Amino acid sequence: MPSRRHSSWAPYATGIGAAYLIAVINTFFPDAGFGGEKATFYEAAALLIAFIVLGRYLEALTRGRTSEAIRKLMNLQPRRATVTRDGREVELLVDEVEIDDIILIRPGESVPVDGAVVEGYSAVDESMVTGESMPVDKRPGDEVIGGTINKTGAFRIRATRVGADTALAQIIKLVEDAQVSKAPIQALADRVAGNFILAVHALALAVFLFWFFVGYNLWFDADTKLLLTPYSLDRLEVFGFALLISVTVLVISCPCAVGLATPAAMMAGTGKAAEYGILFKGATAVEALSKIGVVVLDKTGTLTKGEPSLTDVIAASGRPGGSGAEADRPEGLSVRSVTVTRDELFRLAASAEKNSEHPLAEAMIRAAREQGLELAEPESFDSIPGLGVEAKVEARSVLLGNRKLMTDRGIDLSSVAAEAERLEAEGKTAMFVVVDGALAGLVAVADTLKETSPRAVSELKRLGLEVVMITGDNERTANAVASQLGIERVLAEVLPQDKASEVRRLQAEGKAVAMVGDGVNDAPALAQADVGIDEARA
Repeated sequence: MPSRRHSSWAPYATGIGAAYLIAVINTFFPDAGFGGEKATFYEAAALLIAFIVLGRYLEALTRGRTSEAIRKLMNLQPRRATVTRDGREVELLVDEVEIDDIILIRPGESVPVDGAVVEGYSAVDESMVTGESMPVDKRPGDEVIGGTINKTGAFRIRATRVGADTALAQIIKLVEDAQVSKAPIQALADRVAGNFILAVHALALAVFLFWFFVGYNLWFDADTKLLLTPYSLDRLEVFGFALLISVTVLVISCPCAVGLATPAAMMAGTGKAAEYGILFKGATAVEALSKIGVVVLDKTGTLTKGEPSLTDVIAASGRPGGSGAEADRPEGLSVRSVTVTRDELFRLAASAEKNSEHPLAEAMIRAAREQGLELAEPESFDSIPGLGVEAKVEARSVLLGNRKLMTDRGIDLSSVAAEAERLEAEGKTAMFVVVDGALAGLVAVADTLKETSPRAVSELKRLGLEVVMITGDNERTANAVASQLGIERVLAEVLPQDKASEVRRLQAEGKAVAMVGDGVNDAPALAQADVGIDEARA
């Protein structure tokens, strides 16, 4: 069955064809009874075609590129992989990789297929697939996802899923399936459109028969003028007059709003929206957006900045500060603490991380430079995989890392345990700083909220919309972010392939859902939602 959009042009095509045919007959056979040489409708046919072409052009401009999300997903997968075959390393196309192949992943390279780490250690940026900006430490036994990026050290993986079985390939398939599926209302419109052509042509035939057998003799007036033409109808015999009226019915019956008015209105509306950074793919999205009852917001990159930033520096012997601000001094610090000021603590910690490639280290160094701190060059540096770093800065020993590292080194953390728990409850990553063997303080890093997020959530709620936050992050971090924004419903620890299922669950509750995400890891959910809003392109 023809689609509704193409079948709606059939009356136009028939009418234009008939008008052109009459014009040709009157040009070469002026006495045939169709109005003579003055009754030529070339300009009418040309203008009708011009209207259709202009309308289709405007429609194409507003529709956008429907396959961009799929192309973007496919570009995540590298084209080649370094595989160990017969005791030597060879570079193969990704399509040639087989299950159980051992693949070398160097720093900065993308993981070609899904697999499990068998050798080495690194921090892997999974944000392009999971949406979470914080890198994930990988060591032997951990799984890696094809399309993610190796940030630091080299490691080897054993391929567990290749080709169409990889997580990235499954996400692409979900997007394709969602894009080709039709809503029930669209299928109904297609069925109606199929009958529309037959009905219009039947009506035109009935009009021709009426005027040919009845109307011409009853109401024809030779002095009547054709609108916007310089000649009278006296040269139109009964057949020509009936045919002219029939063609008019065909042309008028075509939905001109689809041909020109709707695309023109869409062009004006979407053009105005573009001035505010809002892009629509077409009229369907505009119409569907008016019926939305629930807005699902992805956390990372949508509500937050999508990259780690320094949030707190708490000196054991000074006054704690968050994001550079002074705060109340914590009490009950251990006697094993060392006296350093807040700025000195942060300068030593950032200097110790100066040779590290870890994203958390990059956030600290960036913040130190923004604050105008002069970092020293470490005299020695040692990265402790999955735990932290150890360095000597200006003849002082600096140890920076997580709770496990401090426990392994016998550092008493009881004096700052409450502060650390508070920071972690707020969704921040707390790192302990030890100088010359004594606890010096805490440094916290987190993916911070965008300045516009609180207002955006508030405006959505003011419009009567239910706001839901969805994220692959842990529940504690998700709830901490949601509480800052006033979002009551939180969907945490949701994998990329499960986000579309969560959207379907909301739709099953009878709600029209708009999904706001970054277009890559959220692509299946964006396609599944009644309206998908790609915040990264907006």
